[in-house]
Amino acid sequence: MAKELRKMPEIVRLNYTTGSYSMFAEIICKDITSLRRVLHDELQKIKGIERTETFISLEESFTRTINVVE
Repeated sequence: MAKELRKMPEIVRLNYTTGSYSMFAEIICKDITSLRRVLHDELQKIKGIERTETFISLEESFTRTINVVE
């Protein structure tokens, strides 16, 4: 499934998760029409995707970059 999602340029990040969802995809679209196309016409046609839930980000407060020390 991740291989198919990688083909979609609107998906800028894909994480496997624990809890209620298997994956979290960050999608960037230019407008609501583009978002509808991605969700309805593209995502729902990928084998293995049973349902989606959409959260719209209204504003990004900050982004933090961390350095991992080994």
